[in-house]
Amino acid sequence: MAGKIAVVVILMIALLAGVALYYTQVYAYYQPVAFTPGDEIRLTPIIGDAPEVIVANNIEGIDADSSPLRFRACFTTPLSQALLTETYRVYDSAEPLNAPGWFDCFDAPRIGRALETGEAIAFLSVPEISPGVDRVVAVFPDGRAFAWHQLNATTKD
Repeated sequence: MAGKIAVVVILMIALLAGVALYYTQVYAYYQPVAFTPGDEIRLTPIIGDAPEVIVANNIEGIDADSSPLRFRACFTTPLSQALLTETYRVYDSAEPLNAPGWFDCFDAPRIGRALETGEAIAFLSVPEISPGVDRVVAVFPDGRAFAWHQLNATTKD
């Protein structure tokens, strides 16, 4: 009988640890991003290295201090893809990272497919926003846009 009680106690502890681990990975460290008015979303111009603020509306973002890769943002911009490609650096190796399921405006697989087909275009937002990490922005023809952080070439291979 004592063995059964010990097994039940061990299983309960394992279950609680699993729930705690899940919560910390999906919810605990994320917080809404407070974008400073006039400095919400920036892109790096073709000529020059200082990222410039672009027009961005309806910005919604999340981030976490636990990793530089947890940043995600969704917004709209009235700027056309043609204007953006003539003015700002295109980011050829864009790979959107999955966001937590509860941050439903950011659909990484959909954004990734759109980048592969050429429907969306990715731009360098801020290089080395953290060591080895770039901020990337993808813009769709209808003005929907998404931002995330990803490892850059200095950290790959």
